[in-house]
Amino acid sequence: MALILNIETATTVCSVSLGKDGKLLAIKEQNGGYSHSENLTLFIEDVLQQTGNKISEIDAIAVSKGPGSYTGLRIGVSTAKGLCYALGKPLLAINTLLSITQSIVQNSKFKVESADLFCPMLDARRMEVYCAIYDLQGNEMRATAAEIIDENSFSDILKTKKIVFFGDGSAKCKETFSKNSNAVFINDVVPSARGMLVLSEQAYNSQQFEDVAYFEPFYLKDFVAGKKKGEV
Repeated sequence: MALILNIETATTVCSVSLGKDGKLLAIKEQNGGYSHSENLTLFIEDVLQQTGNKISEIDAIAVSKGPGSYTGLRIGVSTAKGLCYALGKPLLAINTLLSITQSIVQNSKFKVESADLFCPMLDARRMEVYCAIYDLQGNEMRATAAEIIDENSFSDILKTKKIVFFGDGSAKCKETFSKNSNAVFINDVVPSARGMLVLSEQAYNSQQFEDVAYFEPFYLKDFVAGKKKGEV
């Protein structure tokens, strides 16, 4: 029964949870833009205060490894690595898309019993998304990739399987797949450290520890710096 601190910063959501045996003890999160550098350590302190635990009592630290925002992932991973190094605790890395899928499957308010497959999508600008496909047990049926969405996307699978699409990138597909009854959409689903609880517990029990010195986030695409306002 491990006490695990979970950190999710792959998108505009800054989320921290504390779990034990895969169960939620405390959570603090906010979806307010990329303010992770200001909020993350405060959120960590908050969840520890909620439970009365000391940071030294944590058995491991799990971080959402991506894909997602370059800056968001960098902040989350660097914070997690710093804590692991200082405390001498193991580092766990959780796939962001699988974590979002877990939050859907485990939440009873989402009626997904008739679904065949799940496709989490994160916005990657324009008509491109970061996505993967999982079955009900969380097995990866289609590897994580950056895909440009058009009318032919997933057409081979949608002929015979019902796919549930969700995440902030799924809005790009809604109109494209509107005539296909096998395409189901769930709105307002964002990454959360709540979805990491079971996955981080499983990773800890199977000792899937990362090398704190050399671990890097799963950026999927190379970082491209944007221009500041006024630059040409």
